[in-house]
Amino acid sequence: MTYQRDFARRLRVGVVGLGGDAYRNVLPTLHYLPVQLTALCDIDPDLLARTALEYGIEETFTEAAELFGLRSLDAVLLCTGPRHHPELAMAAMSAGLHVWMEKPPAMRAVSVQSMIAARGDRICAVGFKKAYMPAARKAQELLANPDFGTLRSLLAVYPVTIPRHGAVALQFPKESSFLSVGCHPLSLMVALGGPVESVTTLRGPGEEAVGVVVLHFANGAIGNFHLAGGSPALLARERYDLYGDGGVISIENSVKIAYHRGVPFDYGSQRDFTAPGLDSGSVVWESSNAQGTLENTSLFVQGMYGELLDFCNAVLEGREVKVGTLEFALHVMQIYEAAMLSEGQPMTIPLEMNLTPRNLHPWEMR
Repeated sequence: MTYQRDFARRLRVGVVGLGGDAYRNVLPTLHYLPVQLTALCDIDPDLLARTALEYGIEETFTEAAELFGLRSLDAVLLCTGPRHHPELAMAAMSAGLHVWMEKPPAMRAVSVQSMIAARGDRICAVGFKKAYMPAARKAQELLANPDFGTLRSLLAVYPVTIPRHGAVALQFPKESSFLSVGCHPLSLMVALGGPVESVTTLRGPGEEAVGVVVLHFANGAIGNFHLAGGSPALLARERYDLYGDGGVISIENSVKIAYHRGVPFDYGSQRDFTAPGLDSGSVVWESSNAQGTLENTSLFVQGMYGELLDFCNAVLEGREVKVGTLEFALHVMQIYEAAMLSEGQPMTIPLEMNLTPRNLHPWEMR
């Protein structure tokens, strides 16, 4: 593990928005990244002063535009919420800065399109941490194993609800739980299953409804996003299952991933549920929490470290991020909007966007 103090080359970054998520997740993760925290910005001067004192930061601002004007910055991290991300991101990129922002990227897909149009040669990434979890990377490795075969279906279970009248909610946008946390499982489903062609939503009773969002992937797979809102707090309730011709991949609560291979079986004569050797059955990888080491902590298990490290390395290496591109974010937002609009009928998703990384010009330090 390389710590911030050990990197020979570091990005000079500023953080805009110092609320609970930035303080709990983003700022602590910087200890493990090739960065130099240079400036802070928040509209609350007292919160700004207390945070700057804790981190020893002299450059502080209550207006983001002033921070963007610093010649000492290479990149900014936006932690202000989706309503403000597009305007701030476009202003920062116009000032020549690279941008990372928390999920979700915006309130509507059209705002992501505006950021793509304004991006130029800057790197702009969205923090879809679930797609960067160690368990997600392992799942991608297992999906590529020829023994797994073709991905047939994908099940996601997550504690979230969806507004009853989705079309009305989109006209008067607010950050519902289906947007703010529903983008977590949606982003992971896209990262593992690929582009989605259409979306169908089935709602249960209530203004904030449980139900099912069915994703029809372009590769022919079917995704079942089970909205498990209303379940007891802190219940172990996040799960993903990917079914292939030769195996099943399961992710439980981010800390456990299993590859189920089945065992040789004959319906008429089988008397033993085991099989000799180690070539059948399930293989399990699980966070042990047996030692005070980093791989068991939430910043690493949940993917915060992975997503921010990818952004930092992308800027330093002059390449696009591996997952959380604006194109990827646009597709997730289109799926979100289709799910909100569907009332039991399929809603088609446009697939003309390019989900592959861009060819970037080599980046020079400002």
